[in-house]
Amino acid sequence: MDPPVVPSDRLDGWRRVAETTDRPFAAGPVSVIAGTVVYERATGPQPRSFCFASRLRIRPATAPNAALTGLVERRARDGFRDRLAERDIDGIEHRGDRELSVDDPSASRATLSTFEGRFAAPSGDEGGGLIPIEALLAVWEAGEYLLGGGAYPLGDGAEAARRELVRIVRGIRSPGGSGGGGKNVGDSEKVRNSENVGDSESAEEGEPEDAG
Repeated sequence: MDPPVVPSDRLDGWRRVAETTDRPFAAGPVSVIAGTVVYERATGPQPRSFCFASRLRIRPATAPNAALTGLVERRARDGFRDRLAERDIDGIEHRGDRELSVDDPSASRATLSTFEGRFAAPSGDEGGGLIPIEALLAVWEAGEYLLGGGAYPLGDGAEAARRELVRIVRGIRSPGGSGGGGKNVGDSEKVRNSENVGDSESAEEGEPEDAG
């Protein structure tokens, strides 16, 4: 299952580190398959900023609706916590939710969740200790459910990192353009359980500015 498209002109200085297909959750008769791509800052000290984009395929096929959206948002937040934990970010706290517009005019507004946590730098590293982290997760629908988000260290440069991440998230689209096109997933498709679906960001200081 192809992941969403992330505009290449918004990924200067980022490198792709993973592309996966997995089953992030099931609820009763509903199962979900996710195609996810993950990017990381190409240079810099740990922890490096990362971002991801996921698209979900619901089985049995179900049009987005309020009840399903609520379920997807809750499970996405749970999965995002797992994603952060896999990157050694702990003490994760959900700071709030707000709406965010995306670039696709046919899409809904996203629910943007903000999280904060801590990265424990190895004691031998320069600046070792607990590094505060902010993480953002957006969930919206454009004929299918899309997720985008990431995390970055707080401190010097955090405002610029936040604006850049929000700009990347806003540009995410389904592979066929807007809407939920694409190939069906067959039994032969390789399904991994390594990448959980995530959730990101910001409920403080109003809506982040566009970065360009």
